[in-house]
Amino acid sequence: MTYEIETGDIQILRDAGVSEDDITHCVKVAEKSREVAGRTGAEVDMALVVRGALFHDLGKAETHEIGHGRIGAEMGERLGLAPEITAVMEKHIRGGLTEEEAVELGLPVKDYTLGRLEERIIIYADRLIDIITEDVVDIGGDELEAERRFEEILRDYEKYGKNKPTLVRYLGYHDEIQGLMNSAAARASENANASTNSSR
Repeated sequence: MTYEIETGDIQILRDAGVSEDDITHCVKVAEKSREVAGRTGAEVDMALVVRGALFHDLGKAETHEIGHGRIGAEMGERLGLAPEITAVMEKHIRGGLTEEEAVELGLPVKDYTLGRLEERIIIYADRLIDIITEDVVDIGGDELEAERRFEEILRDYEKYGKNKPTLVRYLGYHDEIQGLMNSAAARASENANASTNSSR
């Protein structure tokens, strides 16, 4: 199942005051999230994957500080976005904070951990897009190289790994999602071989 990015949703971002650069980023994250979700072979809500990714940085219409997740969720609620989408916006900061981390960062005290695979796919795709599109790591825009070197890059560049708890979370998402992708690829290969053998 696929899900196309709706021009009306992009217009919501624009009307809210999100910059064109941030909209471009959000679209790239939505496209990457859709691609990653498809490669996992998992049963996911593709509309949530795409729309959650597209709106994850809505709060950057008001600030690029760490509070943009909470602000975006509040804006999204006022705009009538579904709670599962505003949850992505609120929880995407540093890949899903614990209550203790929220206290340290001055955010409302709650559990921001990512309970849904869709949320983890979006956060993983967001980090991949940062690596691919920013000039911090020389990978020449190679998207598969970003996946192959994900752990190395997050460990070597504080900009991406942030701190120990954030790094551990991101590496966990990487392992989980790459594991799903590898299993799906192996199943597809087995099915292709079985089909070839049965046609002989």
